[in-house]
Amino acid sequence: MADDGALFRDGLVMLLDAAGHEVVGCAADGDALVELLATEPADVAVLDIRMPPEPDGGLVTAERLRADHPGLGLLFLSHYAEAHYLIRVLHIGTDSIGYRLKEKVGSVEVLSDTLTRIRDGEIVIEPVLAQRLVEQPSSSRRDALVALSERETEVLRLMSEGRSNAGIASVLFVAAKSVEKHIASIFTKLGLPSDTAEHHRRVLAVLTFLRSQEGSG
Repeated sequence: MADDGALFRDGLVMLLDAAGHEVVGCAADGDALVELLATEPADVAVLDIRMPPEPDGGLVTAERLRADHPGLGLLFLSHYAEAHYLIRVLHIGTDSIGYRLKEKVGSVEVLSDTLTRIRDGEIVIEPVLAQRLVEQPSSSRRDALVALSERETEVLRLMSEGRSNAGIASVLFVAAKSVEKHIASIFTKLGLPSDTAEHHRRVLAVLTFLRSQEGSG
């Protein structure tokens, strides 16, 4: 893990230890983390977005790590819930990656769940950030997204959090089949090709919305 804030870094190590995770090493900047992971294998790298060697050094470091270690999970922890950061995160990859707010991962359970989902290949996006993006009025919102019903927009928000169909059904208290129908309608309204794998269409649906919000906040 890498974070230039020593107090937060030490506190996070304590949480990780309490959750039963092994911390193979810590660094205060991106360059040191890249050097560390060249010799120490890990399942997930935890990075701050704003850290040395650049103002957004966490993102630059993650790009290097994804190129050098394609199977490495990446978890960004930040104080900032900003759309343009999320867009850059998703450009780095849409598998085994997450973006969460530091103040929202204060419990062992939340942190452990986030790391497990990323290790297992999921996208994990901070719910507050996803909800803000969905609900934020924007003149740049695409016509196709405006055409979504209220329930479809809610399903898309939950998709953007990395939830499965079963997970969405549980949150909305509806049958999984109902969720499948809403997702199919979202795909159709957004014009996503039917010959594309559903996993990729889910990612494309989320990206379609998030990109429409870029620069609106």
